[in-house]
Amino acid sequence: MYDMAKMKHWKTLIKSAPAGMEAFTAFDKAAMADGAVPKKYKELIALAVALTTQCPYCLEIHRGNAVKAGATPQEIAETALVAAALRAGAAMTHATHLVGEGTGK
Repeated sequence: MYDMAKMKHWKTLIKSAPAGMEAFTAFDKAAMADGAVPKKYKELIALAVALTTQCPYCLEIHRGNAVKAGATPQEIAETALVAAALRAGAAMTHATHLVGEGTGK
């Protein structure tokens, strides 16, 4: 199902919903632009989010963008560890709901 070649259908989305897609594209471009948070950091954040949502398209796109923005293999590796720690932490904090005094409360 997941194949970067499917991204050619992005044009169909633009043709089918031009106003919404124009707004989305503008929002995405503004959110990812260099600003108070440098573009490289934004791409590393996006990569961490993509690792937690497990979106293969986002992983591919933002890995490439992070590298283009100057991210090193070490920075990408540490980003992956941050994402893994957050996922693990969420599991552990949710586990506190399961181990209450018999009722999970």
